[in-house]
Amino acid sequence: MTAVEVVEDLNLEVRGWRHDIHRHPELAYEEERTSQLVIDVLQKSGLKVLKGIGGTGVVGVLRKGNGERSIALRADMDALPLSEENDLPYKSVVRKKMHACGHDGHTAMLLGAAKLLARSVGFDGTVYFIFQPAEEHLDGAYRMIDDGLFDIAPADAYYGMHNWPGLPVGKFAICDGPMMASFDKFDVCIEGVGGHGALPHTGVDPIMVASQVVTSLQSIVSRAVDPLQSVVISVTHISGGEPSYNVIPNEVLLKGAVRSLSPENRVKVREKIEQIVKGICNSLGAICKITYKEVCPVLVNHSCDVEKVVSTASEIVGKKNVILNINPVMGSEDFAAILAEKPGAYVFIGNGDGVGSCMVHNPQYDFNDDVIPHGVKFWCQLVRSQLMG
Repeated sequence: MTAVEVVEDLNLEVRGWRHDIHRHPELAYEEERTSQLVIDVLQKSGLKVLKGIGGTGVVGVLRKGNGERSIALRADMDALPLSEENDLPYKSVVRKKMHACGHDGHTAMLLGAAKLLARSVGFDGTVYFIFQPAEEHLDGAYRMIDDGLFDIAPADAYYGMHNWPGLPVGKFAICDGPMMASFDKFDVCIEGVGGHGALPHTGVDPIMVASQVVTSLQSIVSRAVDPLQSVVISVTHISGGEPSYNVIPNEVLLKGAVRSLSPENRVKVREKIEQIVKGICNSLGAICKITYKEVCPVLVNHSCDVEKVVSTASEIVGKKNVILNINPVMGSEDFAAILAEKPGAYVFIGNGDGVGSCMVHNPQYDFNDDVIPHGVKFWCQLVRSQLMG
């Protein structure tokens, strides 16, 4: 079999893995079947395999030669709670679950790289292949870290990759510094004094108080944050009382999220939210309880590792097809937890703009199989360039 035939044969195999994972999506910490597929491929390729890390996470270890240098490559495995609307031969067979973010493709490409590198003699050192659960929960990386990831995979640098719809196939994109936003969430319970809708003066209307809170929270972005810096505050849920035209409820519940590209703004926004909610409630006679949770930090790429990604991608697709310093994205990614402690970088790979390439988290999304050769080659070349014998 020629080298070209070997690559083509592997490409078909990777597509098969991708379609199989797509057909059987699993949500966060349920990735038992996917993990087993990963384990089977890694073991058959001759890698040492550690499983059950962070719940359903898997780490494959590939050592070549006696080199002390090492690198870690990470892919996410979980699906989303959506009902797929695509008419595909490999459409999800699980009700209200689908791979609407491309984690099926990420996992399959990293498996392809592991299999190809296992055959390779072009590097000297250790590669850690990290297959992570629960990225959509933004805590799978934390669970793996808590289970000793950095001891299990003591790599010199960690790298992650995500497909990006709208970016043409055959292109990569990255930026130095902050690339994806932090994510925090808050719950606010506003307690008033319920009563008759015709006699609002006899109580404290929590709906009116909550309405002022929602409106005032937007003043944080427009008046407390530098307009050249990005912050998003979204109230995403409001509930209170029973459906009625003449009953003022006792309490209203608000839920929302905060995203920022600056650790300093992250702290400032939290302080301002608490200040505004308490101030409005106190001034209007209501009582409030605020629960605020910092979920995921800003994803910050390390300059040296960005240069390595750009150099590697340029070798694969040409320098003109590598976009440096793209605008950061306000979405969040728990790979940020790894980059907060270890050197490394996160890169986007183009998913194209054809059928199925609507934005991720859409029931009509589908990972583009044409991306697979670029992703596999990128991972392999990144390893070879950093672990040259």
